[in-house]
Amino acid sequence: KMSQENVINNAIQAVKKAKSFVSDVEFSCEDAGRSDKDFLVKILSEVIKAGATVINIPDTVGYTAPKESANIIKNLFLKIPELKNIIVSTHCHNDLGMATANSLAAVEAGARQVECTINGLGERAGNTALEEIVMALKVRKDILPYETNMITNKLIQASRLVSKVSGFPVQFNKAVVGKNAFAHESGIHQDGMLKHAGTFEIMKPEDIGLTE
Repeated sequence: KMSQENVINNAIQAVKKAKSFVSDVEFSCEDAGRSDKDFLVKILSEVIKAGATVINIPDTVGYTAPKESANIIKNLFLKIPELKNIIVSTHCHNDLGMATANSLAAVEAGARQVECTINGLGERAGNTALEEIVMALKVRKDILPYETNMITNKLIQASRLVSKVSGFPVQFNKAVVGKNAFAHESGIHQDGMLKHAGTFEIMKPEDIGLTE
């Protein structure tokens, strides 16, 4: 088992080596959500000095809850002044169904890069779904005033293409791009929709490129 000093020295050398080839180097801390907080601060401070330009904080096993996700990022900004000049990234897995919530909490805390996948594909229960992040930021600008510059009306096309190529079907009740995301079955919902679409639809189907 390597000592913390050896781990830090190896990380520094790795970042310096990468920096000799490219200017933009991301350093990712495996299972950061369950890592010792003081050690996290220590190693990140050193790799930033070594030239890392993006710091990634992954929830590798999908264990973290949203409040914890935000607190990790806040603590790093508090303890590492140099972080304000660095892009902080979040990378969440969905084992407990909290990947999108964790990613949005990290964004609120200062992360400015979300590592995500179309349809939430990924190991085990998958990763943060790109379409959920994009549409959450679009629909809830009142509390999440951040821009992605995504062309949202391409989302359904991208979702179907990835599903076809990967062989992974999209579950019918999948948020945003699922077959039933804009379907209304109960009578009270249908009545409300006929009177005013906004009664039960927080997104317009055309916003994600749905035309039928």
